[in-house]
Amino acid sequence: MDRTLVPRQRAVAKKLGTPDIERITFKTFRHWKATTEYHKTKDILHVKELLGHKNIQNTLVYTHLVSFDEDDTYLIKVASTLEEFTKLLELGFEYVTEYDCKKIVRKRK
Repeated sequence: MDRTLVPRQRAVAKKLGTPDIERITFKTFRHWKATTEYHKTKDILHVKELLGHKNIQNTLVYTHLVSFDEDDTYLIKVASTLEEFTKLLELGFEYVTEYDCKKIVRKRK
């Protein structure tokens, strides 16, 4: 591990009183990204490509970490102008498609 990372992790863990911070590695962030991407897209092949795995079995590790029981409902908005579209993107909405010269965006509830 990087010689500068470990001392900084120890200092932050001590300052915050949270010893679990010392257990965080770069691989932890990789797992977090893969799990959240799988939850968002529900596409294991996309995650496989994102991680650069050659074997799908390596990627399937992340499927048991995601629960699909939760409500996958979205809040849908339609933007007629560029200003409305920009405002919705700033609020965390994601672009879905365009219909009749209007942009359709969504955000999880």
